[in-house]
Amino acid sequence: MLKEETECKCRLCKQHEETTDQLTSGCPILEKNEYLIRHDKVCPHLHYSVCKALGTETTDKWYTHIPKPVCEEGDVAVLLNQAVGTDREFTANRPDIIIKKRENTYTLIDVAIPADRNVVQKEAEKNLKHKSLCIEIQRMYNLKCTIIPVIIGATGIVTRSLRKHLEAVPGKIR
Repeated sequence: MLKEETECKCRLCKQHEETTDQLTSGCPILEKNEYLIRHDKVCPHLHYSVCKALGTETTDKWYTHIPKPVCEEGDVAVLLNQAVGTDREFTANRPDIIIKKRENTYTLIDVAIPADRNVVQKEAEKNLKHKSLCIEIQRMYNLKCTIIPVIIGATGIVTRSLRKHLEAVPGKIR
């Protein structure tokens, strides 16, 4: 540019070529904090919608909602970032949100904000990652267990099945 030699490496990590895709979801420096903040903005919104639908105490606006690790209302409990106790040890036993209906169901909600090109792949990965946990919950507690992956690309791309998945979550989620 302007007859100056410029380097195309990322200005933050100095490892990869600096592209839009690399900055939105692939930089190891941003991975430690910025990408986590983006993920942690989706989870409270989901938590707020579920809690509001169940009638637990929430704030007026979702962005002022401070989620509690455990919210209970009647026979339903909403757990945020809690491990599931099982007989076997699983590497993926801590989904982002668990909706536990005491009598018949467990719903595991896991959120990811990958690069746009990895949205479909990430959804399949989340389903596979929690499948063995879901089977173990069904075996141990004799409950129906479902997995709801909420995958939104870094620039807002979503899978075709996201709307169907979100309809299974209590509350009005947009």
